[in-house]
Amino acid sequence: MGKAAAAAMEVSAAEAGMMGQGEWRDDDGRARRTGTVWTASAHIITAVIGSGVLSLAWAIAQLGWVAGPAVMLLFAFVIYYTSTLLAECYRSGDPCTGKRNYTYMDAVRANLGGAKVRLCGVIQYANLFGVAIGYTIAASISMLAIKRADCFHEKGHKNACRSSSNPYMILFGVVQIVFSQIPDFDQIWWLSIVAAIMSFTYSTIGLSLGIAQTVANGGFMGSLTGISVGAGVTSMQKVWRSLQAFGDIAFAYSYSIILIEIQASSSPPPLPHPLEQNVVVCGCQDTIKAPPPSEAKVMKRATMVSVATTTVFYMLCGCMGYAAFGDKSPDNLLTGFGFYEPFWLLDVANAAIVVHLVGAYQVFVQPIFAFVERWAAARWPDGGFISRELRVGPFSLSVFRLTWRTAFVCATTVVSMLLPFFGDVVGLLGAVSFWPLTVYFPVEMYIAQRGVRRGSARWLCLKVLSAACLVVSVAAAAGSIADVVDALKVYRPFSG
Repeated sequence: MGKAAAAAMEVSAAEAGMMGQGEWRDDDGRARRTGTVWTASAHIITAVIGSGVLSLAWAIAQLGWVAGPAVMLLFAFVIYYTSTLLAECYRSGDPCTGKRNYTYMDAVRANLGGAKVRLCGVIQYANLFGVAIGYTIAASISMLAIKRADCFHEKGHKNACRSSSNPYMILFGVVQIVFSQIPDFDQIWWLSIVAAIMSFTYSTIGLSLGIAQTVANGGFMGSLTGISVGAGVTSMQKVWRSLQAFGDIAFAYSYSIILIEIQASSSPPPLPHPLEQNVVVCGCQDTIKAPPPSEAKVMKRATMVSVATTTVFYMLCGCMGYAAFGDKSPDNLLTGFGFYEPFWLLDVANAAIVVHLVGAYQVFVQPIFAFVERWAAARWPDGGFISRELRVGPFSLSVFRLTWRTAFVCATTVVSMLLPFFGDVVGLLGAVSFWPLTVYFPVEMYIAQRGVRRGSARWLCLKVLSAACLVVSVAAAAGSIADVVDALKVYRPFSG
């Protein structure tokens, strides 16, 4: 064998020691990572360009032509910057050889420790549960919109075409029960790519319809300051809706809560001996291959690609939606029936939304699945109901996984049927998660990891950024809660 061939076959002692059944391993003993900037970007775009894009026209309508786009760009910059800080926390110590942190909570534990770990866990997993609810609501509304679009086309736009969204929530839940048996991110990469394509599909359709409507109107609608007080809008409602718009925009960019899970892994390392197969390996495998370059550099590039791409789409969709409908912009551009024709194109767009949300739901709930399954494996290491698995294609079936994941999906479906308020739920989720998970923890971990000196210019800038975002988050949450309270006054549970 020549020197070149020998060099190509050279691996570290750690990797060689962990190599089993002919499979190459990384430095932590896991199967060799194969993810790149593009696969990571696909996961991020799947998570970012979701149902939130549909509420951006409404958000800009509350803020107007000046503040609306400005706030959107500000959120894009803040989330990109804090995501780069968070990407640095994947490894503790050396960026190429340091200890890997496989989850957001692992990163907080390694850098901050103490009660902040539990606080992070409660906020992160509660928010992921909320996102699952929001996506269930959004998917059911899109499925219902397909039926209503066909009804409007046949019976006229003045026909009520009323129907319940509950059957569609149940249908979406059944589909999620099936897909939730796919154990990890590594196995659903194809679903992420399909979902990303779908997100571009319905965003492009929404953009095209907005442009067509603007041309038909003979110019841009809307105003510099957004919806005016009067004509059914009080001063207080103007304030609350403007604050809720901040939450809607924050939700549209929300993906930091799963950034490390995309970058890293939620599953425990495999055992060193190939015969020790009685412990379940669950969760989601790493998606980014080992250095060089470091995973942090790859993730930063993926973040830049994803945030830049989504911001362009968001600006176009939000601004053209507002240009088309002005103050009457619906809270969901494709299901609020600002558009009625061509009905078949609306059907395609809403079908694309549903397919996208099937994938996005899985991307967001995998960290919850992994957390509970790791805990169960540690609690009952010899339990057959956890360790015994039947592998069928991409599905990995065990009694525990089937029971627990099915129960989780059923819970999100039932709660969705209780609270089918798309705009209000989106705004509240964005507001609640934005500051702690997108700003506070990444800033604090970066300060701790890099040893940023207290009182230094960098320390002051980071603290000011965190404080400013806290104010925005609290204000947005207040606006969304006010709208939820108003909606609950006239809503009956399970009425659809």
